[in-house]
Amino acid sequence: FYPLYVTELGGTVTILGFIGAAAVITEAIVKIPGGYLADKFRRKRLIIVMTLLASASYLFYAFAPSWHFILLGAIFTSFCWIYTPGFESIIMESLPKDKRGTGYSLINLITKVSTTPSPLIAGFLFTRYGIIGTSRIAFLLVSLAFLAASLMRWRLKEDSDKPEVTTKDVLGSLGNAKGFAEGIGVWREVPRVLSTLLSVQLLFIVPNIMFNTIMALYIVNDLGITEVQLSYLGAIIGGVMILLAIPAGKVVDRFGRVRPLLFGYALTAVAVPVLLNATFTRLIMITPIIGLINIIFNTSIQALWADLTPEDKRGMVMGSKGFFSLLAVAGGSILGGLIYDYVSHTLPVYIFMAVNIPCFILTWIYIKEPERDLEEVVE
Repeated sequence: FYPLYVTELGGTVTILGFIGAAAVITEAIVKIPGGYLADKFRRKRLIIVMTLLASASYLFYAFAPSWHFILLGAIFTSFCWIYTPGFESIIMESLPKDKRGTGYSLINLITKVSTTPSPLIAGFLFTRYGIIGTSRIAFLLVSLAFLAASLMRWRLKEDSDKPEVTTKDVLGSLGNAKGFAEGIGVWREVPRVLSTLLSVQLLFIVPNIMFNTIMALYIVNDLGITEVQLSYLGAIIGGVMILLAIPAGKVVDRFGRVRPLLFGYALTAVAVPVLLNATFTRLIMITPIIGLINIIFNTSIQALWADLTPEDKRGMVMGSKGFFSLLAVAGGSILGGLIYDYVSHTLPVYIFMAVNIPCFILTWIYIKEPERDLEEVVE
């Protein structure tokens, strides 16, 4: 209900797009410093402190009297994600190469198990408290969840002889022009396939975000689906992702990362047009396929990045990847809102459908996986 919450607080679809853009630009700015910190220092302290601050940041959302406070909260929250390159690096280092598909699928499974009931709960709350009340309750719960996560992350184990990060180090990284330049140029120091993978991912992200920015509004305002029915669709997608998470991980470990990606692009190109002028019954039929697409992309792309990224460059590569990806997200957010408000409500859907064709071709031709040992394939 987030887009509906923003519009209820006086925002428009264009404002919604600009809030998203401001959030992702802020996050993009801190990604490369976050990657620098992840490679130079121990990561646990930064992860815990920033998770705690993220908990506080969601209070802006919960108590916002207007959309302007949502904007402030979005910027504050995005700054906290400076810890994510370090967190991603810890995950990469913790997963055996031949089990990365299963490992990432388990992470996705845990996430979905915890969030799948949310649309149903939100739908129930909506019938009692409306958009504003339901959204405020939801963001309070998110704040509490991050508070709990910050406490649980004290249990993280990190074997490293690197120094502990300090506040001075964090602030210094934000103003370190040389470190920022190194982050931008890290792609010259890693295998070329990584820069190709990044290019394909950026090509896919912009139309995908355009689509995601307007989809809830399109379903409710153009297709006539109620907010409660929308919550049912979200629950179906989450349920399918839970059921297919482990099988998808095993498929990625057994058959490699690229073939599932190709299947995902092809399936997306076929499934997305069904959303146009869809009835609620048709949406119920297509949402399980969307859930399958999500779990395929999430699992295979994460495992592929882990396979290809050199160990000593993981923090910087993850930070730089996040930087460029988030710039693409910002562009997609703005374009999605502008096109929906001033051009066409369906054009973002057509663009997203079409982009899967070049993504499929480029992945098929240029993305090559590392060779696997025979034992890994047999297992």
